[in-house]
Amino acid sequence: MSVRPQQPTPLALAIMLAFATPASALAQQAATLPAVTVSASALALGSDDMSTPVTVLEGEALVLARAATLGETLAGQPGITSSHFGAGASRPIIRGMDGPRVKVLSDGAEVQDASTISPDHAVAAEPMLSEQIEVLRGPSALAYGGGAVGGVVNVIDKKIPTRVPAKGFEGSAEVRANSAAREKAGAFEVTGGSGNIAFHAEGVKRDAKEYKVGSGWEGGSKVAGSYNKTDTGSVGVSWVGQRGFLGLAFTSQHAEYGLPGHNHEFESCHPHGTHLHCGGHDGHDHGAEEEHDHEHGSVPFVKLKSERWDVRGELRDPVPGFAKLRLRAAFTDYKHDEIEGRQIATTFKNKGHDARLEMEHHPVFGWRGVVGLQTSKRDFSALGEEAYVAPTVTKKHAAFLVEEYKLDQWRFEAGLRHEWQDITVDSATLQDRSAKGTSISLGAVWKFAPQYSLGSTLSRTHRLPSAEELYAQGVHMATATYELGNQNLGKETSNNIDLTLRKYAGATTFSASAYRNKVDNYIFGSTLDNHEGFQLIQYAQRDATFTGVEGQIRQQLNPMFGASVFGDYVRAKLADGGGNLPRIPAQRVGVKVDANWQAWSGVAEFYRVGKQDKVAAFETATPGYNMLNLSANYDTRIGSTPAQLYIKANNLTNELAYSHTSFIKNAAPLMGRNITVGMRVTF
Repeated sequence: MSVRPQQPTPLALAIMLAFATPASALAQQAATLPAVTVSASALALGSDDMSTPVTVLEGEALVLARAATLGETLAGQPGITSSHFGAGASRPIIRGMDGPRVKVLSDGAEVQDASTISPDHAVAAEPMLSEQIEVLRGPSALAYGGGAVGGVVNVIDKKIPTRVPAKGFEGSAEVRANSAAREKAGAFEVTGGSGNIAFHAEGVKRDAKEYKVGSGWEGGSKVAGSYNKTDTGSVGVSWVGQRGFLGLAFTSQHAEYGLPGHNHEFESCHPHGTHLHCGGHDGHDHGAEEEHDHEHGSVPFVKLKSERWDVRGELRDPVPGFAKLRLRAAFTDYKHDEIEGRQIATTFKNKGHDARLEMEHHPVFGWRGVVGLQTSKRDFSALGEEAYVAPTVTKKHAAFLVEEYKLDQWRFEAGLRHEWQDITVDSATLQDRSAKGTSISLGAVWKFAPQYSLGSTLSRTHRLPSAEELYAQGVHMATATYELGNQNLGKETSNNIDLTLRKYAGATTFSASAYRNKVDNYIFGSTLDNHEGFQLIQYAQRDATFTGVEGQIRQQLNPMFGASVFGDYVRAKLADGGGNLPRIPAQRVGVKVDANWQAWSGVAEFYRVGKQDKVAAFETATPGYNMLNLSANYDTRIGSTPAQLYIKANNLTNELAYSHTSFIKNAAPLMGRNITVGMRVTF
């Protein structure tokens, strides 16, 4: 029987994250590390210069954090959780916001898939091929869209070379396996070239079975249908010169994963006004089952295919007055089939492109900045049993400007973005929609003492409604909902204030943030009725407020050991006593001890996720849980080749844990005790 520690109040958590007692003796010994350059920052800032918090995973930390999905890879970072949907689909949730409010990029170009439409749709980005993953929260994401209210996740890869290897070639290879899902995975990447030409090839293959959950689950020891098979490959070529590069890459991804919790019991459900009516008419209570030849007892699965072309280029000193020109463009042909038994039940298609051109100008009256244009198109369709959204074509165009000014220990930042959106819908009863919005942000960073900074940002951003929010109409079995769109939706306006205190060098380092985001006309799925867990949802608009804190403190105890405290909390509710918003993450607080000795490094981590009982109408509370994780890493050589051997053990106590952010939390608990071993070599 586990002992539940007393949960700290949000105020206590904020105070704990904001202050630490410095150790002056160790501070004199500690080296000041250079800040990591954030590629997604329009001004290519260091992480310490950002006015809002940024998370950067790279190197050994990224190797240990990488999971099969992007959401699970990032879920352990302060302020970030995931939309857990079995093993194959999981999207990042930032500060309680997900879906279209979190934009996923591949080195600056939008990942065009169907993951914003539903949590059972996978993100078409492969964590095992990532070189660096950046998460920009709140107003820092303005340059990539006013709709990215939660933030931006930028996955940096090597598919398009930016330089020719000095020795003619370089690369890496990695293999790993785990116990809970009997997963086997392997990845490689190699870059070569000579003269001005560089080429790159990379690939991943993954085979994971149904995973085991913690002890005591009434559904058994494994989640039925929670398997995941993935094959990803990419080839790229670049011309590299003294002033920049221009490259092209092609990426193909194939995946097959199960959809746990899929239940055809409610196929006949439909709305009567604001209420659900389940069961057939005229005595035909099982009409849906008679119409379709399903193999009952089998779990539906997704077969995904994505083909993507990327173009990337940079040119230094392109024309007088400008320091750099940067191009990012991508074209994606995405398709996935949802298969039940031997039949394709629904096919989702998304053909899209995204192009972005930026120019950084030299300082003018002390102001350095970037001006840019962006355009995108998404041609989306769903055909079959669960085609609950009519085919649509969404076109977006935007112009943006980001400027900075430095004065002594101050850095000021201003951003402006204007967007135009046109949605064409293929329906005789639905109307096309056009909208536009303007977003602005003002920020400042004050380095008020050596090693300390205080950053603050004010922003007002517009998010335009998506096609799904406007036009949804029908049963969505994966999430056990009947969704109703709302053609009367207007744009939502986010008014955000963000405050971040950092100590970025010395024996004691920390980053603590507090934020308040008041959203006028917030768009959300309002549950009107519930029948045995099946919900009638209609998209609606109400004013809402998101308030939260997040951060971590690390203390170097001696040359070998360090200790950290970390946590996050978000409170999201509708205005005027309208209640709570659904699927908001519970508070989390934890401790971590890290060690480094010669070629060895390791981490022991324990955290508590609290009970989430601040729930929306028809939503059930989720119990809290404890999580104990250990990891170790050993750097060695195989012959003359550098190698990294690692092992990590997650959920060592095999605790039964549920994710409150998941639509299928009861049908697919989190993974139980899981041991992962792996080896990575670089050459």
